[in-house]
Amino acid sequence: MLQRIQSIWLLIASVFTFLTLNFSTYSGTNKKLIPSSFLTGKETIPMVIITVAIGLLALIAIFLYNNRKLQVRLTGLAILLECVLIYLYYREIQLFVGKGAISITALFHVIILLFLILAARAISSDERLVKDSNRLR
Repeated sequence: MLQRIQSIWLLIASVFTFLTLNFSTYSGTNKKLIPSSFLTGKETIPMVIITVAIGLLALIAIFLYNNRKLQVRLTGLAILLECVLIYLYYREIQLFVGKGAISITALFHVIILLFLILAARAISSDERLVKDSNRLR
């Protein structure tokens, strides 16, 4: 299970996803005019649901190593949900008033997306390898 590189990529993506629930992505004055307000993954209900779904999809995909087609589909769904989540963060940042600062932990979303893409490529590579070996038999 963890011998394959895609399992490592999925595990790292899952860990970073759950870390985004607590770490700040943006800080500034929010729409309620509260200064030094932080934007985290717990800001709105859709952001929490999508963040948890991405983390769980990555964890579930690790254990589906026997069913590579389903594993790559779940990873693709996680990539799509991460893109939606990045859009939701962008929309929430637009609601902040005045000048704010993007936190260094905002890079977690880029890292998550990168690791999910690397996992999907590795799973597809494994699937091609199995198809090629079956053809040779």
